[in-house]
Amino acid sequence: MLHSAVVEAIAQEIVDGRLQAGEVLRLDRIQADHDISRTVAREVMRSLENAGLVVARRSVGLVVQPQDRWRLLDPRVIGWRLKGPQRDEQLESLTQLRTAIEPMAAGAAALNAGRDQCRRLAYLAEEMARLGAIGDQEQFLQVDIEYHSLLLEASDNELFSALQEVFAVTLRGRTHGGLMPRFPREEAISAHREVARLVGKRDAGAAHDAMAAMMSGLRSDLFGS
Repeated sequence: MLHSAVVEAIAQEIVDGRLQAGEVLRLDRIQADHDISRTVAREVMRSLENAGLVVARRSVGLVVQPQDRWRLLDPRVIGWRLKGPQRDEQLESLTQLRTAIEPMAAGAAALNAGRDQCRRLAYLAEEMARLGAIGDQEQFLQVDIEYHSLLLEASDNELFSALQEVFAVTLRGRTHGGLMPRFPREEAISAHREVARLVGKRDAGAAHDAMAAMMSGLRSDLFGS
């Protein structure tokens, strides 16, 4: 827990720009600033390196890396950016990614989903309608994440499926960042129901188009275009 809190604190400083590319962090300074052991400081160093935020250089220390060296699809990096001043830019990039991937995933799911997956998708759409109507944002978020994760999994494309946590952290960031209304728009609920229905009907083209329309509505909600 202590290790995670220190990683979070330093990573947020880097992502927010308070620690600039090229600045050096030394292990002893990390220890002193956060009152942790050298062992924990080394674990923090490895976590930051794994995220691409720093690189260790012998006799120098941890050198903060520019953004193009960060592991931008690491869910941790996405989460940090969504909490910082780059939130809008990050959300725009992630929405573009979803717009490119999810219609293809919906079309593929219509061809490849198992019966249990189709039934589960339809059930989740109805749960979203129920939870949205009573304004239970946190439970709605969990069901929304499961819905979109299941769609990626049901596509039977391992690369789409590998994006489940990326899209999950995107949905969490939108809700926890205050960008999701307590009561979702009826059009958004209907869109989820329609995609689930078309996947169940095995209509790949229509499922693709319905998801594309859902993503267009999302872009309009978030960015007004």
